[in-house]
Amino acid sequence: MTDHVLIEIVGFSDGPCGPFPCDETRTCGLERCAPSESLEKAFFALKKEIEKEYGEQVEMTLTWLDENVPDSIMQIVEEHQPPLPIILINGRLVPIGRISLPLIREALNAELT
Repeated sequence: MTDHVLIEIVGFSDGPCGPFPCDETRTCGLERCAPSESLEKAFFALKKEIEKEYGEQVEMTLTWLDENVPDSIMQIVEEHQPPLPIILINGRLVPIGRISLPLIREALNAELT
């Protein structure tokens, strides 16, 4: 249990927010970024929703893989080969592989309780 969580979203600057189409059947729970399928737009839409729900309990960062990949991210990629975008909560890999408010909320709640 913790009272503060760091969510790090990792991917490419021109990468998609996930493997599924951004249409009326999407299940990500986000509207602000639709229908862009942009990881960057999805990150900021997610951040806004997370801030509304969790306030200062949750900090979010976006890490690009385009150049200068941090060693900690390289180690995770080498060990786990996770799908992009990579979701880390307090430095721990959460195998979601997409920006999804319901799935990230579930992982956050587990971390906070």
